[in-house]
Amino acid sequence: MKMKTFVMTHFHLINTIKAEEHSKRQKERNVTTQVSVNEIKQYLSHILEQRTSSSVINKRENLEKKNQRKIRIKGIQNKDILKRNKNNLQKQAEKNFTDEGDQLFKMGIKVLQQSKSQKQKEEAYLLFAKAADMGNLKAMEKMADALLFGNFGMQNITAAIQLYESLAKEGSCKAQNALGFLSSYGIGMEYDQAKALTYYTFGSAGGNMMSQMILGYRYLSGINVLQNCEVALSYYKKVADYIADTFEKSEGVPVEKVSLGQLHLIGRKGLDQDYYKALHYFLKAAKAGSANAMAFIGKMYLEGNAAAPQNNATAFKYFSMAASKGNAIGLHGLGLLYFYGKGVPVNYAEALIYFQKAAEKGWPDAQFQLGFMYYSGSGIQKDYKLAFKYFYLASQSGQPLAIYYLAKMYATGTGVVRSCRTAVELYKGVCELGHWAEKFLTAYFAYKDGDIDSSLVQYALLAEMGYEVAQSNSAFILESKKANIFEKEKMYPVALLLWNRAAIQGNAFARVKIGDYHYYGYGTNKDYQTAATHYSIAADKYHNAQAMFNLAYMYEHGLGIAKDIHLARRLYDMAAQRSPDAHIPVLFALMKLETTHLLRDILFFNFTTRWNWLKSDNTVGPHWDLFVISLIVAGLILLLRNHHG
Repeated sequence: MKMKTFVMTHFHLINTIKAEEHSKRQKERNVTTQVSVNEIKQYLSHILEQRTSSSVINKRENLEKKNQRKIRIKGIQNKDILKRNKNNLQKQAEKNFTDEGDQLFKMGIKVLQQSKSQKQKEEAYLLFAKAADMGNLKAMEKMADALLFGNFGMQNITAAIQLYESLAKEGSCKAQNALGFLSSYGIGMEYDQAKALTYYTFGSAGGNMMSQMILGYRYLSGINVLQNCEVALSYYKKVADYIADTFEKSEGVPVEKVSLGQLHLIGRKGLDQDYYKALHYFLKAAKAGSANAMAFIGKMYLEGNAAAPQNNATAFKYFSMAASKGNAIGLHGLGLLYFYGKGVPVNYAEALIYFQKAAEKGWPDAQFQLGFMYYSGSGIQKDYKLAFKYFYLASQSGQPLAIYYLAKMYATGTGVVRSCRTAVELYKGVCELGHWAEKFLTAYFAYKDGDIDSSLVQYALLAEMGYEVAQSNSAFILESKKANIFEKEKMYPVALLLWNRAAIQGNAFARVKIGDYHYYGYGTNKDYQTAATHYSIAADKYHNAQAMFNLAYMYEHGLGIAKDIHLARRLYDMAAQRSPDAHIPVLFALMKLETTHLLRDILFFNFTTRWNWLKSDNTVGPHWDLFVISLIVAGLILLLRNHHG
């Protein structure tokens, strides 16, 4: 029998977010909140009834008729006047109806953006439900998403599909994307890749960025389409352009070293965003001589907020104080002021000096700014080689705009040899920084709360968009067989598909899992040769200890590959060297290997006939190797007892 995986690495999570924060929010749920959820469910039932029977239109018409009845036109027989009045009444009724729905939706968005507790979020969704009840399409999209992803325990995929199908008929690209996703997995709908592709195409044409990412990933990997790098590039570029634009609009000094002031500034680790507290702590730290605090005070005044109104002169003052201490953030801040002419005349020469000083200290945003100056020729002569150099340096620290401009250079062959594949991979990295990545956090907390189906749906959507981590997490949940949205017999095949996609993207653990699936016959036919191939890839390319151990076992017993005891020994040793966790399994495996082969040699050399009855398979059956291991373990226990005695 094959040793089980001894290293269980899973769920690549954001460790800086503490579960205590989530638990605190959970405690805020009370009787009042539960009533809200029930109200939401009541509205949803009403909405679904409306959408199925097209009663939204009837409701509008009834409203119009009521208004018409109130008007009594006496003595006027002119049909043209009556018709005009009727049309005006109809338009006014529709406008009033639409305006009220829009107002409720906007109120819901505002509450959601400002919400600091679970109760407030549920109040926002109650407003969305009311707006949806009045026919607001955006509110209906919100409610359909809530039903799909299980917000507040409302998961009802059948109801979500009804809403999405109705919305898709009215041109909702978001609904088309959702239906494509559900069709691609066969969740609540028939498994149909052709239909999924059609939905994604319409969603993309309507501007849905998730659809564009999914199509980009499909054409990059050749999933149900012919692999085409250029088509993938066009899809990924659309999304990356949008994300880069949002980053460029929010230019400023990013957060790096975390302090109490920064936590209040950005709202992290259980602390609400509070500009007043942030400024208080920064001023206190600056007074004590902290250059970082000075730089962040400069950042606050540069960008402007309730506690620190926008003031370029004050920003200049604090950036200068930080820069005088050699602080990279302060130097970069001064560079920004001169580059954009904020509070000082535009001076590219000065900006260049400050950016160079900050870049020499390893500050990635300054490295990016230098790259951009050479790329665009801002105040200096264009130099694509230097631009590439600085973009590359900044990209090594994950600077998103640097990655974006590198992708742009590879896509157009500017300053480098054109490479579609490299450009796509870089654009893909930028696209994965989009707001949709927030689903990783909500999916994780859903899993922690035992809401497996909600967690799986969110991870599965991210997996469809090409996130390797989400592919691994989805496969892990599926193979645990805890989800209810898939039929039991489909779980292993879908999990294998996802492990394959993750493995292609370089996940060594996923590559080992594919080997395991073929070794044991999970979701596919048992195939030792294919299993050995995948273990070999994981061992040779990624130096994975588990793969080495599994491959050694297969060489030892000649499973799917030619038996080779010497190679088995070597692989066992390599596994032990690669991972401390492998030492004990390797020790027992080698002891068993050496002991059994020693016994075989002795039996063959001296006692072939006399001791024939000792042959392993005849004496203790096909699992003789387990019997030998048991003897070894028993012997070790006796030795240890005698030693301590």
